[in-house]
Amino acid sequence: MAENKQSKSYIQQYQENGSVMISEDVIAAIVAQAAAEVDGAAGFNVKPGEINKKTVGKNLKITIGPEDEVYIDCTISVVYGQSVIDVAKAVQEAVTSALESMAGVTVAAVNVNVGGILRK
Repeated sequence: MAENKQSKSYIQQYQENGSVMISEDVIAAIVAQAAAEVDGAAGFNVKPGEINKKTVGKNLKITIGPEDEVYIDCTISVVYGQSVIDVAKAVQEAVTSALESMAGVTVAAVNVNVGGILRK
């Protein structure tokens, strides 16, 4: 029974001396931080330190595929006056880069939905 839970919300990487399990919450924190650091992105409607199942469900969906590849669907806000397309592309690149370098996971897709424009 514990194995089913692990396969849904963890990525397991086998190492020489054992295995490393990366939780979905860690993936969510990396995604939120990477998106927040993009110029022109106002981030999610949640601060990276306040990520929980309820807030993640609204603005971020993480799907772990059968080969431990990660699919990300996120909704961001863009700062008024910025190019929506350029900001969304930058978020895709930042999220992919952060997940690959920090967690060593394969990112299959980063789908960015722009849900609002904010004035700063």
